[in-house]
Order: sequence, then structure tokens, then C-alpha cells
Amino acid sequence: MKYYLTTTLPYVNAEPHIGFALEIIQADVLARFHRQNGDEVFFNTGTDEHGLKIYRKAEELGIDPQKYCDEYAAKFDNLKAALNLSYDNFIRTTDEHHIAAAQAFWRLCEENGDIYKKNYQVKYCVGCELEKTESELVDGKCPIHPNQELELIDEENYFFRFSKYQQPLLDLYSQNKEFVVPEWRQNEIANFVAAGLEDFSVSRLKEKMPWGVQVPGDETQVMYVWFDALVNYISCLGWPEDKNKFSEFWGNQESPNAIQVAGKDNLRQQTSMWQAMLLSAGLPPSKQVIIHGFITAGGQKMSKSLGNVVNPFELVTKFGTDAARYYLLAKLLPFEDGDYTEEKFREAYTADLCNGLGNLVSRVSNLIEKNALLLSFPRKRESNGVDNDQLFKAVSEKLSQYKFNEALEILWSKLRACDETITKTEPWKIKDPEKLKEILAPIAQDILNVATLLRPFMPQTADKIITTFTAEKIVKSEILFPRI
Repeated sequence: MKYYLTTTLPYVNAEPHIGFALEIIQADVLARFHRQNGDEVFFNTGTDEHGLKIYRKAEELGIDPQKYCDEYAAKFDNLKAALNLSYDNFIRTTDEHHIAAAQAFWRLCEENGDIYKKNYQVKYCVGCELEKTESELVDGKCPIHPNQELELIDEENYFFRFSKYQQPLLDLYSQNKEFVVPEWRQNEIANFVAAGLEDFSVSRLKEKMPWGVQVPGDETQVMYVWFDALVNYISCLGWPEDKNKFSEFWGNQESPNAIQVAGKDNLRQQTSMWQAMLLSAGLPPSKQVIIHGFITAGGQKMSKSLGNVVNPFELVTKFGTDAARYYLLAKLLPFEDGDYTEEKFREAYTADLCNGLGNLVSRVSNLIEKNALLLSFPRKRESNGVDNDQLFKAVSEKLSQYKFNEALEILWSKLRACDETITKTEPWKIKDPEKLKEILAPIAQDILNVATLLRPFMPQTADKIITTFTAEKIVKSEILFPRI
């Protein structure tokens, strides 16, 4: 079975932050889980490199915009090693193929009568790269970027007939009750669309903002950054040339296949603007869009001015890759805003990883080595018996609902049960090897079962545990999580 998955593309106007780390780790878990269960996965991510705020950032630094984008795109691609990500494709919107695909997409919308030119005035948030209506503002400011002044755009641009797709979008939502996850986000976007849609600008005057994709047939205009960037989700598949790969992974009108992961600030763009654009181009919609919340730091919004932005590279350097993955997946609710503090991180690290998983693996492997017990375990999930089949089904169900924290809680409850059995039976006091084997073999099997299902979440740790317990002669495990 083909499985397509993509994150949003972060802007390269700032360093990678923990909010995007959350998004791409969630996506990585899904990709790894589907691969582990035999699906052919195409996992896409990359960087969004056009638009006004990137152009201005490069101007501010006095460097060529492309050189600026090259430097920052590399920083985002470096997340692959730091967070142990398994994505198959890293697309940049300055790639030549993507630019050609964006122009091909434009032509399809234009041929369908959905792109036209007019003069307009609008308030514009450079931070969001979005037009803002009065009803969206709080005290005259964008609620997401309250420290930035709105700008007034007054020029002749091309527009997309967003209003034409109000009813088709409402039909899409009503026919696909789980199109947006969680449910209240679907209700939110449905209410937004039902309130009425206004056509939006899809170009900018090149003389004012030259850093963008050239509008086909008009050298005076470049594409609006969102119109260009959204096309990456299909250009990454070789669209429009590679029709077979596109249809295999993106799907068709009757059976769409694309899963998208995005933050709540991307709700409108991913679930209404992009879907309307696909409808206009005569292409299948996405299958599902998963919306996660923001991460705060000590209850406050992260910002450079407050100095509370959490750098994922620094987090990994300090605590390790799998510890960072565990915290973001286990301790933050998947759809709500979550809070990070180093104190909370250290508490989770010590309780769940150091004293929990790490200590259990060490104790059990040490007891097996000290008593020279020879144990052999089936390596495949299908051979691990009824208990693990039930465990697999429970974890699978939670992942199908994108409840990463609850999936991990199921695994940790199994680990706690192993600890309780050890406390109750006190195997270190038992001298009879056969009796000791009767106690430790099921515990070791449970640990191995958990490790197999833990692979998508904490791949390095899971592989170390599997290596330990599938060895011909089991010896005490290395320290998985050093004390801090």
C-alpha cells in the first residue's frame, strides 16, 4: 500500500525551532510506523524560500536572497541527523523543477477561469504572509504577530477566485467528517468558509518584491508566496511530468491518499486555500490534514525578544535525540497547545527514561547475564503471541487517531507492569535457574515487544534494546539514558 505524508514547509527567515521539530517528529513517527508495517512510504518536507519577509531579511543582511536561502535551508535539512528523521524528500521552493511545476499549476487555474487581474487595497501581515480583514485583527494588529505593523498594499495584482469554491469546500468537509483532525478544527474551518470567501491575491509587483516565481506570461509580476509554496506537495512527486508516481502516492478523486501535518496557524492555508486550488486545477484533494498546536515556554509565547526560544539542536546536544523525541510526543497533547520548560523535561527524562525504561532494561539484562540464562525470542511481531498482538492493535488504534501521547502511555504501562512483577517476585533472591527463567523470560519478551513498537517513536533506543534481547547470549545493556 502507498502512503504519502508531508509536513508544511517552514520559512527560512529564522533558525529551526521546537515547534517545527514537534511537527516533523510527529510525521516521522507515522512514516516509520507505516514502513514497519509494510507500506511504501513517501515522506516529504523541505523549505519555503520566497516571499516578502525572506526578501527583506536578505536585504537586511546585505546578501543575495538565494545565498541566504541556501544557508538557512541547510540548517533545516540538518534536522534530519539531529532528530533522526526518515524523510524521503527535502524540497526547496527555489528548486527549478518546483518553479516549473508552480507555473504549470498557475496555467491550469488560469485556463479554468480562476485567475484574473484587478487593483486592490488590503492590510497585510508580513509575518503571516497573509492579507488580514478587520474582523481578524485584535486592537488593529495581527494576533499572531502583534509586534509587527500591518502594511497597506495598493497595487494591481492577479487574484484567485476563492469565492467560487465556497460550496465545493463545504461539500468536501461534509462528505469527509475526518478531513481535518481534530474535529473542532474541521468545525472551525467549515465555519470560516460558510461565512463567505473573498478572492485572494496570488501575485505581487516584481518591481516592489522581485523574490518569487515568475507569473507565466507577465514579466511584471511574481507569484504570491503561498500560491507558489503550496504546490510543493505535488511537485515533490514529479508532478506534472510523472503522472504515475503522482497518482500512486497522491491518489485520485475517488480515493485521495495524501496526509498533511500542519500547525494551527496553517489551518486556513492547508484546508481551504490549497484545497480550492486543487479543485481549480482539476486535481484530487488531500485525504486528511492533521493540525497540531503551538509550544509555549513556561506559559509564554516563544520569542527572540524574551529569549525563550528553544533550539532543537541544543536540546538534542544536552539530552539526546530520543529523549527529545519522547518528550515532544509523550508530554505534549497532540492537538492542543503544549508547554515546555527544562524542569518539566528533566522530570520526564528522569522518571520515564532513566528510572523507567533504562533502569528496567538494565536490571533485566543484568539478571539474565549474571545467571547465565539462555533465552531465545521470536523476532517478528506476528510471532510474539496474543499479548503482543493486542499491544500492537492498541498502539495502532492510537496512532490512527494521531494520539502519540496515548500510544506511548500504553507502552509505558506495559513497562510499569514489568517493574511491578520484578518487585513482587524479587528474582535476585532466586537461585533455581529454571524458576528464574520462568520469571525473567516473559518480562524480557514484554520488553522486546515494547521495543518493537517503540521503533517509530525512539528508533535508536528501540534498536539497542532489540539488539540486547535478541543476542544469542544476553549481557547487561549499555546505559540507555545517563543520569543528569
